[in-house]
Amino acid sequence: MDLPQTDDYRFLLLNDAALLDVRAPVEFNQGAFPYAENFPLINDQEREEIGIRYKGLGQDEAIKLGHQLVQGEIKSERVKHWQNFFKQHPHGVLYCFRGGMRSKISQQWIYEKTGIIYPRVKGGYKAMRGFLIDQLETSVQQINPIIIGGRTGIGKTLLLKKLKQQIDLEGIYHHRGSVFGKHATPQPSQIDIENKLSIELLKCLNKKYKQLALEDEGTNIGSRRIPEVLFNKMKQSPIVLLEASIEERINITYQEYIIESLAEHQAHYDEEQGFTIWAEQLHTSIDKIQRRLGGVRYKELKTLLTEAIEQQQATANAEHHKQWIKILLVDYYDPMYDFQLSKKQQRVVFKGQQDEVLAYLKKEYQLT
Repeated sequence: MDLPQTDDYRFLLLNDAALLDVRAPVEFNQGAFPYAENFPLINDQEREEIGIRYKGLGQDEAIKLGHQLVQGEIKSERVKHWQNFFKQHPHGVLYCFRGGMRSKISQQWIYEKTGIIYPRVKGGYKAMRGFLIDQLETSVQQINPIIIGGRTGIGKTLLLKKLKQQIDLEGIYHHRGSVFGKHATPQPSQIDIENKLSIELLKCLNKKYKQLALEDEGTNIGSRRIPEVLFNKMKQSPIVLLEASIEERINITYQEYIIESLAEHQAHYDEEQGFTIWAEQLHTSIDKIQRRLGGVRYKELKTLLTEAIEQQQATANAEHHKQWIKILLVDYYDPMYDFQLSKKQQRVVFKGQQDEVLAYLKKEYQLT
């Protein structure tokens, strides 16, 4: 029986179709799609053994070894995982790397065991990834970015969240953008980020959103790069500057990097370990900019940070962090911002407080 395939990648991605990825875990970890779950046909070790057999003795012998390695209880267990996936996602699809042998075998075993006909993706992961890379280029050519700029701690991400027509790059990149911007869990792989970014742009264009607000960023967010095609477009786009008082910036930074970041770490680990790892991350971040800070300012900030952490541990009062945050914003980030802004001043079309910027974006660019 010739079981069905689909190559309507656009439909699958726009509709957040559930994706059953039957590749080995090592392949999945290198790059996958949002909404994909990994229940492999063969695990990493089996894949390696089959690969060696394939190189030495050819495809037929490799297939024979695969059937020897995955039979009986092992085979039943893997089919059971797939069966559970289908119950939860009856309208999903499955794929392997190229849409070849592994997805065909998985599809056949599913049908033999359950009678369920579950479509496989034609061309597999490679074809869908290729579609997204091509689509990223196409999408970027079709959008008109409006760049939201402003000093560190000004609330650019908070403003973006009040708009529908926006791409939250820092959300996609799972990083807050500064040296202090790491989350409790690591950033996704570069491939995962590119896949997700391309899908987000595809969804925006599908909603007829061509004017899109994006936060002003450097070439990298954390340790992951912004695709060159998008970064080049951003560099040529108008800038709207968000303004706020130093007190507002201190409070926004405090809320995000102290209150929310600590809560995130404690939720991911436990209360004690989360606090320790979070505090160590703050110290590491200060250490990374030691040279730029200069010896005297570095020692001052390091002392204030240490004292704030100790005070927080002793009294549960975190307000002391605002002292070092203010110095960091005014003495470290602001001069860098002034220098960067001087190079793109001609692109600035408006500046104002959050309400003024929102009103301007809605009036001038029809952003919703």
